[in-house]
Formats: sequence, structure tokens, C-alpha cells
Amino acid sequence: MKTFPASQLIINEDGSAFHLHLKPEFLADKVILVGDQDRVNMVASFFDDGSIECNVQSREFHTITGKYQGKRISCISTGIGTDNCDIVMNEIDALANIDFETRTEKANKRSLDIVRIGTCGGMQEDIPLGTFLVSQKSIGFDGVLAFYHDRDKIADLGFEKAFVDFVGYPKKAAVPYVVAANPELVDRIAKDDMMRGCTIASNGFYGPQGRVLRVDLAVPDINEKISAFRYEGQRITNYEMEGSCIAGLALHMGHRAMTVCCVIAQRKIEAANTDYKPRIKELVKTVLERI
Repeated sequence: MKTFPASQLIINEDGSAFHLHLKPEFLADKVILVGDQDRVNMVASFFDDGSIECNVQSREFHTITGKYQGKRISCISTGIGTDNCDIVMNEIDALANIDFETRTEKANKRSLDIVRIGTCGGMQEDIPLGTFLVSQKSIGFDGVLAFYHDRDKIADLGFEKAFVDFVGYPKKAAVPYVVAANPELVDRIAKDDMMRGCTIASNGFYGPQGRVLRVDLAVPDINEKISAFRYEGQRITNYEMEGSCIAGLALHMGHRAMTVCCVIAQRKIEAANTDYKPRIKELVKTVLERI
């Protein structure tokens, strides 16, 4: 059985995980991840009266655990980017599956349901603003998964090669990885009223998503190529910034994970909706009902 020294698993003096400041007893089996720490309060506003067990915040990591219609749920903010999601995924897995008193791996593992709720930019003209879009597959531009053993065993290598070759991906950039969301969780959340697609999780908001300000791009027409790419009937539907790390590490750790986003920008027609909060509230309520 694995043991974890203090340099590998840092535990605060109060017995909480180092970054999240969350104690094991306050992590629910159903977890909603959001980027914005203020959105945690919005999610928790739907919780049953008097059901909130904890409300803790450290840096960009904000957690509230409570109940929605009797279902125990933890909502955790990750901040922006897959680097933060690497922290969150490892710490919630540790909270679930490592005994913090003995620093040993638990014999009986918990498998969490993890749903990221976010916003995204659509990459196809037929995806309207306000669409709820579920990422059946995530394409990670971030390289995080390459630092973990057996990366290729959980990735769609055929999709990866076809994508890199078609787009003319920058040779010095991390090779994109393609991972699938949990199909049962996708079906449960998406049902028949959400769009499903393949999502790029970008490692930046500007250049890595094809935006040009004062510095030119390595591949100037990358978004045109991304929109035109097809692999076995699949196409790239949208950009966001966290889903690939969440889906990939969940596969490694034995959790069920997926991402669903509200489309607030349309990259093909250069349109955006900054008044998207009512639509996000609708998405949050839908996920709470279905998780």
C-alpha cells in the first residue's frame, strides 16, 4: 500500500489539503467545478436551506459543500487554466482516497462524479450563442497529461495524429492529447437537450486560441484549420481552458468527469454575449438536477 511523505502530500496543520484548505469529511461524492470563485456562491444559492456544511476559500480555490434536493454536492472553484485543475484534481482525489492521518492509500476507493460548468467560444457557424455544449472529447493544448504515466493508454492517438497533421501544429508546442469524458455522466447531464462535441482546452486565452493583438501567431490561420478539421465524423466545436486536464486525470484516478459550457462567443462570426449570467444560472440549475 502506498504511503505519501510530507513533501509529496502537503497537509495543513488543521488537517486540510494544502491548496484547497478542504478537510476530507467535507468532500461530497458529487463535485461541481467552476472557474470563477464568485460562481461558487451562485451555485450554493440553489442549495437546500440550512444544508451548507462548509464554506472555505484559499486564493482562487473556493469550496462550499451542501445539499440540493437532498443530494450532497461540493462546488469548488479552480481559477483559470489546466495548471490549476492539476492542483484541484489531485487534491480532491487525495481527500477521497488517501487517509490524511496515516498518509496511506485507502483500500476502498471512492469514485467521484465531477462536472465542470463553464463558458466557451463556439468554433462552428451552426452553434448559436447560449448553446449548452457538452464535451464528449477534450483536446488538451496544455501538456499536463504528458507528466503522468501511461498517458497514451487513455488518449485517442489516432485523433491526435490526424489533428496535428491537418492543423500544422507548432512543432515546439506540447503535443495535444485527446481524452474522452465519462459516457454515462455525459448521457445523464446532456440528455437529449444539450449539444455534444469535441472541445479544445487551450493553455491560454489569446495566442493559443488564435487571438491576435500585438504579437503575431505561429500559425496565423489556425482557427480556420481547426474549424475545417474532421476525424471519423467528429469536428471541433468549441474552445475552453480546463476540461482536458479534468477528463484526463479523472480517467487515471478512476473518477467520472465531464465538462459542459455555455457558448458566450462565436469565433466564426466574431460575435460575443457579455450578458450571459442568466443563461449560466439556467445551466447550473440543470446540472444540479441531473448530477
